Amino acid sequence: MPYTYLEEIAIADAAFEARADTREGLFVEAGDALVNVMVEDLKSVRPLVRRSFHAQAEDLERLLFEYLQQFIFFKDAEQLLLRVSKVAITEESGMLELTAEAAGEKIDPKRHDLNADVKAVTLHRFRVRHEPGGWTAVVVLDI
Repeated sequence: MPYTYLEEIAIADAAFEARADTREGLFVEAGDALVNVMVEDLKSVRPLVRRSFHAQAEDLERLLFEYLQQFIFFKDAEQLLLRVSKVAITEESGMLELTAEAAGEKIDPKRHDLNADVKAVTLHRFRVRHEPGGWTAVVVLDI
């Protein structure tokens, strides 16, 4: 599994560490980790509806933060559970820009075994690091 949940970091919240070989892969895995906090089985989320994510920030940590918030926005605004299949990160004029393609479906309690309602991504202990062997991110979610 490319992410693990960190129970010792946050008792009332949910925390995870995502890992990937590339920074784009890290964003995909972090998105799956967030959605997996909301729904027990990621495979139960069918790709029926498509959405694009766009974000921009001065650094990779802020970019990941903004990207993850979009999963919560779509869940709250449109009752969508989304999974991202493709992420592209570019740099222009000192800013990082992200585009991502996502697919999913409306929340259906009869089909989706729901876990927790994620309210927000927090900055508590939030970090993104490039280490030997790849990229890691630690994220704490307010539930």
